[in-house]
Amino acid sequence: MNLDIFSYHLFVTVIWFVLYVPGFLRYERYIMHMFQQNSYKPREYAEWMRSHGNVGRLLGKSLYALVGIVPVAVGGAGCMTAACILNILTIWVNKARPAKKPLVYTNRVKRMFVTTALLYLIGLLLSLPAGAYRVRVCAVILSVLFVLNPFLVLLANLINRPVEKAVDRYYINDAARILREMPDLKIIGVTGSYGKTSVKYFLSTLLSAQFNVLHTPGNYNTTLGVVRTIREQMKPFHEVFVCEMGAREVGDIREICELVHPGYGIITSIGPQHLQSFHTIDRIIETKFELADAVPEDGIIFLNYDNDYIRRHPTDKKVVSYGTSGDDITYKAYDIAVSAEGSSFKMRDTEDRVYEFHTRLVGNHNVQNIAGAVAVANTLGIPMEKLRYPVKQLESVPHRLQLIRQGGRIILDDSYNSNKSGFKAALDTLAMFRELRILMTPGMVELGDAQYRENKEVGVYAADKCDYAVLVGREQTEPIQDGLKEAGFAASRMIVVDTLQEAFQMVQAIPDEKQKVILIENDLPDNYA
Repeated sequence: MNLDIFSYHLFVTVIWFVLYVPGFLRYERYIMHMFQQNSYKPREYAEWMRSHGNVGRLLGKSLYALVGIVPVAVGGAGCMTAACILNILTIWVNKARPAKKPLVYTNRVKRMFVTTALLYLIGLLLSLPAGAYRVRVCAVILSVLFVLNPFLVLLANLINRPVEKAVDRYYINDAARILREMPDLKIIGVTGSYGKTSVKYFLSTLLSAQFNVLHTPGNYNTTLGVVRTIREQMKPFHEVFVCEMGAREVGDIREICELVHPGYGIITSIGPQHLQSFHTIDRIIETKFELADAVPEDGIIFLNYDNDYIRRHPTDKKVVSYGTSGDDITYKAYDIAVSAEGSSFKMRDTEDRVYEFHTRLVGNHNVQNIAGAVAVANTLGIPMEKLRYPVKQLESVPHRLQLIRQGGRIILDDSYNSNKSGFKAALDTLAMFRELRILMTPGMVELGDAQYRENKEVGVYAADKCDYAVLVGREQTEPIQDGLKEAGFAASRMIVVDTLQEAFQMVQAIPDEKQKVILIENDLPDNYA
């Protein structure tokens, strides 16, 4: 192709712009995904950027665009050709990877994309006074904006904030109206650092023996998740609403309570989950007890007395306690027997009559969660005898110590949001098997300054509970490695890999001394993976 220098320069400049777009779109999508994963909260998003090597990750994804600023600023056909190559590399390093929870293109995300595009347009308008150098200045501005993308998302969110608040308020008011039109609806709030989703599902199953029940699905445990559940699924025939309440900041549970006004509440646990966000355990306790504060004087708060933080915290509301240890518990599960086939236990009602329960679920913490659900259901008028069959029919909540028989092996899938108490309970369950016991884990996250200590502690605890430990993430799992070594775990049976896919390959390669049982403990969300 015979082109003079000017035509060639124009040609490679056009190619540069064409190659810029897919790299930008891929990077923009990644940034928006991470912002969504951090619940659209600027503070959590900023903490995410500062932690777990994410500054380096962001730099890696924008590195070639950053380097490309130099040749596009210098100009000339040769430099623009080099910049085109850098754009190709930018496209490559920003290639999409499988996500555990893909970006959801909500209306909010779409509005943020539009606002971000407008910010780019404003940046391009700054190149207009550059005259003959306009194209070169335009390319430089685009490259700079690419590098600044993580911060442009924050700016777009700030600009959109009045609109988002107005939209949220409309939907919240509509959900409140629906609830006002159902004055006889029994509303039960469920919260806790862990166990709340399991208790929600167990409680909904047990209450369904006598009531028409609606519960918040999946992880719809934010204010807007609750709003969506009410607006899309609440029907006039529903008699009970079981509302899971999650929190990442002080005031989050209070906000949900101000919408639904629960007559009953259950606090399943308190621990250092999300300590990175809350900073202190006292703030976590304060936030979880926002549910107790919201329960009316004639309501009831159900408390897990196996948890020391809950047991010790005062409340002026009527308390019904549950658990598996201690003598001052209203609903206590005792004589617990756990096997690979399930669990059995006994409970007394408030008239001291004894009932024996059987469940296909394994693990003491599942028994603890069932005890909480039984306490609420019986208090709301369902006889204990009538609860025995639904307890027997309870299914494992997906990814929460879910027992899966797959070919010639057993998988204990406890991959959803690990915490120290749950981790230890899962290890106790693994220990009861006589098969070849394999722990697969990337460790625990969002523990702030306690992250090393907590992970090392479970490493020490795991040493005599498993035969092999397959650890995902060389730096991420260093505390667990240190704990295993300190407890005398054989180095030859400790396998460290970089990805979950490699972990499964290594598990497959472990010699079949006998049938394998694999505990998958935690699976990092996309913003930590």
